[in-house]
Amino acid sequence: MTTTDTPLTKVLGAKTAKALEQHLELHTAGDLIYHFPRRYDERGEHTDLRSLKVDEQVTLLAQVQGINVKPMRQRRGNMLEVTIGDGSGATLTCTFFNQAWRERELRKGVWGLFAGKVTEFRGKRQLNGPAYQLLSADATQDDAAAEIEEFAGALIPVYPAAQAVPTWVIAKCVRTLLDTFEPPPDPMPAEVRAKRNLTGIGTALREIHRPSSEEALYRAKHRLKWDEAFAVQLTLVQRRARAAAAPGTARPRVQAGLLARFDAGLPYELTEGQRDVGEEIAADLSRPHPMHRLLQGEVGSGKTLVSVRAMLQVVDAGGQAALLAPTEVLATQHFRGISAQLGALGRAGELGGDPEGTRLTLVTGSLGAAARRAALAEVADGRAGIVVGTHALLYEGVDFKDLGLVVVDEQHRFGVEQRDALRAKAARPPHVLVMTATPIPRTVAMTVYGDLETSILSQLPRGRSPIASHVVPGDNQAYVNRTWQRIREEVRAGHQAYVVCPRIGDGPEDEESPPKDAEPARRPPLAVTEVLPLLREQYLHGLRIDMLHGKMPPDEKDAVMRRFAAGDLDVLVATTVIEVGVDVPNSTVMLILDADRFGVSQLHQLRGRVGRGSAPGICLLHSEAAEGSAARERLDAVAATTDGFKLSEIDLEQRREGDVLGASQSGKHSHLRLLSLLRDEKLIKEARAEASALIGDDPDLSRYPALAASVAALVDEDRAEYLEKG
Repeated sequence: MTTTDTPLTKVLGAKTAKALEQHLELHTAGDLIYHFPRRYDERGEHTDLRSLKVDEQVTLLAQVQGINVKPMRQRRGNMLEVTIGDGSGATLTCTFFNQAWRERELRKGVWGLFAGKVTEFRGKRQLNGPAYQLLSADATQDDAAAEIEEFAGALIPVYPAAQAVPTWVIAKCVRTLLDTFEPPPDPMPAEVRAKRNLTGIGTALREIHRPSSEEALYRAKHRLKWDEAFAVQLTLVQRRARAAAAPGTARPRVQAGLLARFDAGLPYELTEGQRDVGEEIAADLSRPHPMHRLLQGEVGSGKTLVSVRAMLQVVDAGGQAALLAPTEVLATQHFRGISAQLGALGRAGELGGDPEGTRLTLVTGSLGAAARRAALAEVADGRAGIVVGTHALLYEGVDFKDLGLVVVDEQHRFGVEQRDALRAKAARPPHVLVMTATPIPRTVAMTVYGDLETSILSQLPRGRSPIASHVVPGDNQAYVNRTWQRIREEVRAGHQAYVVCPRIGDGPEDEESPPKDAEPARRPPLAVTEVLPLLREQYLHGLRIDMLHGKMPPDEKDAVMRRFAAGDLDVLVATTVIEVGVDVPNSTVMLILDADRFGVSQLHQLRGRVGRGSAPGICLLHSEAAEGSAARERLDAVAATTDGFKLSEIDLEQRREGDVLGASQSGKHSHLRLLSLLRDEKLIKEARAEASALIGDDPDLSRYPALAASVAALVDEDRAEYLEKG
């Protein structure tokens, strides 16, 4: 009998087991049984050969349509060219060198599975020396049919494979395993299985590999998706329940404190959304359990103001608040912005400061020794009620008197260790507010941020100007010339501009480069250090131009931002270092060069830097992507709407599932395989409901040990850490 814990060496033999371990990280029978097919082919069904990309490793179901043996000109011997097709008219050439004997088995009309790397020669795509396994409708016709016996069903599983371990080898291994495999006890509670009409785990694991019908395959996939969704939701609901029960310090609102005085001095009214979210946060802070809340907000919706009001409530209640920002540029911007908002209330102890106010302190890695000692003293003795900082806040030697609230800006840029390091500086678990300006699709919010209560700010403050976005085709010189002219017009009108590049320029890739687009690159992405001299000497000659990127020394970055904010620069050439937090209301136009190199959400974030004042904003998306290409369609979608939540759904459609679920997805057998955040929203909601009911009755799953073990297997330490990061 073979169980999930049985080593593959005992099932398949040492040589095969070693290949699976070395190339696919499969060690046990459980690893192999959960190595699900990537797709299923049907004999006679078309494979879209036209969609293949050069350098892609593929496995194709195709038919031999022609054979040609010809002598090679450059060296001795013959080359065998085999033309395969899918019945749609599209074909691909397979080439074999000095292997003319293959002509005897690769006969015209034979169907087979062909696996190899797509290459291109003289404009034609081909597979050089592909591995193949032939199929036959007649099981007695030749040896190939016996070799492929595991594909006897109508649906042929195609597995995630490696060059040394093609899909048919994996299929044979699975068949051998299934002959003796004893499925584990079903971990799904019987009442959930009955209520949701889920097939048993043993049947599901067999049918996912050797489906007896389309219906059986659907039911198997549905059950295994449920296992994945349920494991994640149980983990998140447990984490939320533990957080709700943990002891904390209540920080109730004070009637006539700093918050009340701050609100009374605001020169504008809060939006309805800001008031509602503010009340949710105020109620959380008033409870004797730590708040864990996610604040989503459109670019420019006023999240920082909401967080300032929360921090003042904590200061009123005798505690301190820390705002953690991912970069020095953003931390400095927050410090200046909050200083301006607080005015005298944030300068207690200074000339002109309010003696009943508090102090706002900045802690970054670039502080000089004397300034750092002074700042840390204010944090340690409690004079600094609000502390703004970067990762420097996490270092040893930064001690708080009474840390009551941690605000994390751009949460996705911090790891679990960093967040925990700051929380550990509090005597009791502090309240935590995490903020993001990257709109999150509902399913991602449920699956990745499901342990947090969620608030959404979708309403923009009054006076915010609209942003018009346009795609500038890089191969149309007239449009490009008009772009530079448009920037000059805005500068003549007294406004300022950003020019954003994908790369700094220190090499072909650098730390601020966004992920490459799926489209093949025609040239290296444009870089700040390359574009700056071109603008100064040619396109924007005569304007005051400087650059900003993450590798500049902190004092240089700060000096450039001060000059730009003061209006002493007309154009700032920058990387994505300006993506969040930079607030210069006089900036009205942004040109994003090679815009197809950026993700949808990143483009939406970037353009939020303009239109922050009374004048309307313009965002120009420069790209050489061909009209009709996926990259161009993505840019057209960004230009068509400023609704970040709609764009987040588009982004999810165009990204690989693993990108959404975390980098730890790739290469690990224990992570989610089947669940789709795009297509399985209903299932995820149902799993969430069942998980909440189950944890409500049995918080530690003590009545369901098999389920607890299953959750631990599917949501391993790496996955749990990613979920914790958000």
